[in-house]
Amino acid sequence: MKKRIFHQISVLIALCMLLSCGDEQNFDQIDDLSVEPVVATSIFYFESDENTINAAPVGIFYVQNFTFEAFNEPFVGDNILDGSITYQLENTTSKRLNMVVEFLDANGMVLDSEMFILMPEQVLPLEREVNYGVGGKSLDILRNTTDIRVTGNNLDDNTSTSSLQEPKVILRTSAEFRLKLQ
Repeated sequence: MKKRIFHQISVLIALCMLLSCGDEQNFDQIDDLSVEPVVATSIFYFESDENTINAAPVGIFYVQNFTFEAFNEPFVGDNILDGSITYQLENTTSKRLNMVVEFLDANGMVLDSEMFILMPEQVLPLEREVNYGVGGKSLDILRNTTDIRVTGNNLDDNTSTSSLQEPKVILRTSAEFRLKLQ
Protein backbone atom coordinates (compact mmCIF):
# COMPACT_ATOMS: atom_id res chain seq x y z
CA MET A 1 0.00 0.00 0.00
CA LYS A 2 2.81 2.37 0.87
CA LYS A 3 4.35 1.52 -2.46
CA ARG A 4 1.17 2.33 -4.33
CA ILE A 5 0.71 5.73 -2.60
CA PHE A 6 4.37 6.59 -3.24
CA HIS A 7 3.96 5.64 -6.91
CA GLN A 8 0.78 7.80 -7.28
CA ILE A 9 2.42 10.79 -5.57
CA SER A 10 5.49 10.43 -7.80
CA VAL A 11 3.34 10.40 -10.95
CA LEU A 12 1.36 13.39 -9.68
CA ILE A 13 4.57 15.38 -8.95
CA ALA A 14 6.03 14.50 -12.37
CA LEU A 15 2.80 15.55 -14.08
CA CYS A 16 2.76 18.88 -12.19
CA MET A 17 6.37 19.53 -13.16
CA LEU A 18 5.68 18.90 -16.82
CA LEU A 19 2.69 21.21 -16.85
CA SER A 20 4.43 23.98 -14.92
CA CYS A 21 7.35 24.21 -17.39
CA GLY A 22 5.22 24.05 -20.46
CA ASP A 23 5.57 27.63 -21.83
CA GLU A 24 5.52 27.68 -25.57
CA GLN A 25 8.87 28.65 -27.04
CA ASN A 26 9.01 31.65 -29.42
CA PHE A 27 11.79 31.25 -31.95
CA ASP A 28 10.63 34.30 -33.95
CA GLN A 29 12.22 36.71 -31.45
CA ILE A 30 15.05 37.36 -33.92
CA ASP A 31 12.53 39.36 -35.98
CA ASP A 32 12.21 41.82 -33.07
CA LEU A 33 15.97 42.15 -32.62
CA SER A 34 17.53 45.40 -33.81
CA VAL A 35 21.33 45.49 -34.00
CA GLU A 36 22.91 48.86 -34.81
CA PRO A 37 26.67 48.79 -34.15
CA VAL A 38 28.79 51.93 -34.34
CA VAL A 39 31.87 51.50 -36.52
CA ALA A 40 34.79 53.86 -35.89
CA THR A 41 37.74 54.32 -38.22
CA SER A 42 40.47 56.69 -39.31
CA ILE A 43 40.06 58.01 -42.85
CA PHE A 44 43.38 59.71 -43.60
CA TYR A 45 46.29 61.54 -42.00
CA PHE A 46 48.22 64.38 -43.63
CA GLU A 47 51.36 66.08 -42.32
CA SER A 48 53.75 68.57 -43.93
CA ASP A 49 56.69 70.37 -42.37
CA GLU A 50 57.40 74.07 -42.89
CA ASN A 51 60.50 73.41 -45.03
CA THR A 52 58.35 71.53 -47.55
CA ILE A 53 55.81 74.37 -47.60
CA ASN A 54 58.61 76.93 -48.12
CA ALA A 55 60.10 74.86 -50.97
CA ALA A 56 56.87 75.18 -52.98
CA PRO A 57 55.81 78.40 -54.68
CA VAL A 58 53.28 80.49 -52.75
CA GLY A 59 49.84 79.00 -53.30
CA ILE A 60 49.18 75.29 -53.57
CA PHE A 61 51.83 73.28 -51.75
CA TYR A 62 49.97 69.96 -51.67
CA VAL A 63 47.29 68.14 -53.71
CA GLN A 64 46.54 64.44 -53.30
CA ASN A 65 43.61 62.16 -54.11
CA PHE A 66 42.85 59.25 -51.78
CA THR A 67 40.69 56.34 -52.90
CA PHE A 68 37.65 56.07 -50.65
CA GLU A 69 35.17 53.39 -51.61
CA ALA A 70 33.96 52.27 -48.18
CA PHE A 71 30.34 53.05 -48.99
CA ASN A 72 30.40 51.49 -52.47
CA GLU A 73 30.05 48.07 -50.84
CA PRO A 74 26.27 47.41 -51.05
CA PHE A 75 26.05 46.00 -47.53
CA VAL A 76 27.54 49.19 -46.04
CA GLY A 77 25.87 51.67 -48.39
CA ASP A 78 22.42 50.13 -47.93
CA ASN A 79 22.63 49.74 -44.15
CA ILE A 80 24.25 52.99 -42.99
CA LEU A 81 21.89 54.95 -40.76
CA ASP A 82 23.95 58.01 -39.86
CA GLY A 83 27.40 59.08 -38.79
CA SER A 84 29.99 61.80 -38.50
CA ILE A 85 33.44 62.71 -39.74
CA THR A 86 35.73 64.58 -37.36
CA TYR A 87 38.53 66.78 -38.69
CA GLN A 88 41.38 67.83 -36.41
CA LEU A 89 43.95 70.34 -37.66
CA GLU A 90 47.12 71.83 -36.17
CA ASN A 91 49.35 74.51 -37.68
CA THR A 92 52.60 75.34 -35.92
CA THR A 93 54.15 76.89 -39.04
CA SER A 94 54.59 80.64 -39.55
CA LYS A 95 52.07 80.50 -42.42
CA ARG A 96 48.39 81.22 -42.75
CA LEU A 97 47.12 78.10 -44.50
CA ASN A 98 43.96 77.00 -46.27
CA MET A 99 43.21 73.25 -46.22
CA VAL A 100 40.40 71.89 -48.40
CA VAL A 101 38.93 68.37 -48.28
CA GLU A 102 36.72 67.46 -51.25
CA PHE A 103 34.54 64.38 -51.74
CA LEU A 104 34.58 63.27 -55.39
CA ASP A 105 32.32 60.88 -57.32
CA ALA A 106 33.49 58.39 -59.97
CA ASN A 107 33.48 61.17 -62.61
CA GLY A 108 35.66 63.48 -60.53
CA MET A 109 32.76 65.80 -59.71
CA VAL A 110 32.84 67.46 -56.27
CA LEU A 111 29.95 66.19 -54.11
CA ASP A 112 30.90 68.12 -50.98
CA SER A 113 33.82 69.97 -49.46
CA GLU A 114 35.13 71.24 -46.14
CA MET A 115 37.45 74.26 -45.99
CA PHE A 116 39.68 75.23 -43.08
CA ILE A 117 41.65 78.46 -42.57
CA LEU A 118 44.55 77.91 -40.18
CA MET A 119 46.28 80.82 -38.51
CA PRO A 120 50.09 80.85 -38.03
CA GLU A 121 51.48 79.04 -34.99
CA GLN A 122 48.06 77.76 -34.00
CA VAL A 123 49.17 75.42 -31.22
CA LEU A 124 45.70 74.33 -30.07
CA PRO A 125 44.06 71.98 -32.57
CA LEU A 126 41.05 73.13 -34.57
CA GLU A 127 38.35 70.45 -34.48
CA ARG A 128 35.20 70.20 -36.59
CA GLU A 129 32.61 67.43 -36.63
CA VAL A 130 30.37 67.04 -39.68
CA ASN A 131 27.23 64.92 -39.31
CA TYR A 132 25.62 62.82 -42.05
CA GLY A 133 22.10 61.40 -42.02
CA VAL A 134 19.22 62.71 -39.92
CA GLY A 135 19.93 66.33 -38.98
CA GLY A 136 23.13 66.49 -41.04
CA LYS A 137 24.33 66.34 -44.63
CA SER A 138 22.93 63.78 -47.03
CA LEU A 139 24.20 60.20 -46.76
CA ASP A 140 24.24 60.13 -50.58
CA ILE A 141 27.43 62.23 -50.43
CA LEU A 142 29.23 59.35 -48.71
CA ARG A 143 27.51 56.61 -50.72
CA ASN A 144 28.67 58.19 -54.00
CA THR A 145 32.19 59.18 -52.93
CA THR A 146 35.02 57.25 -54.62
CA ASP A 147 37.91 59.67 -53.93
CA ILE A 148 38.81 62.30 -51.38
CA ARG A 149 41.05 65.16 -52.53
CA VAL A 150 43.12 67.11 -50.00
CA THR A 151 44.56 70.47 -51.07
CA GLY A 152 46.89 72.65 -49.03
CA ASN A 153 47.31 76.34 -49.87
CA ASN A 154 49.97 78.65 -48.45
CA LEU A 155 48.28 82.05 -48.08
CA ASP A 156 51.49 83.83 -46.94
CA ASP A 157 55.11 83.86 -48.11
CA ASN A 158 57.58 81.02 -48.66
CA THR A 159 60.49 82.47 -46.68
CA SER A 160 59.33 82.97 -43.09
CA THR A 161 60.10 80.34 -40.45
CA SER A 162 58.27 79.56 -37.22
CA SER A 163 60.05 79.96 -33.89
CA LEU A 164 58.36 76.78 -32.64
CA GLN A 165 60.21 73.45 -32.69
CA GLU A 166 59.51 71.24 -35.71
CA PRO A 167 56.82 73.47 -37.26
CA LYS A 168 54.29 71.58 -39.38
CA VAL A 169 50.67 71.35 -40.40
CA ILE A 170 48.71 68.21 -39.48
CA LEU A 171 45.26 67.15 -40.68
CA ARG A 172 43.68 64.08 -39.07
CA THR A 173 40.28 62.62 -39.90
CA SER A 174 38.24 59.98 -38.16
CA ALA A 175 34.71 58.72 -38.64
CA GLU A 176 31.95 56.99 -36.73
CA PHE A 177 29.01 55.42 -38.51
CA ARG A 178 25.97 53.55 -37.27
CA LEU A 179 24.86 50.56 -39.33
CA LYS A 180 21.64 48.54 -39.21
CA LEU A 181 22.38 44.81 -39.28
CA GLN A 182 18.84 43.43 -38.94
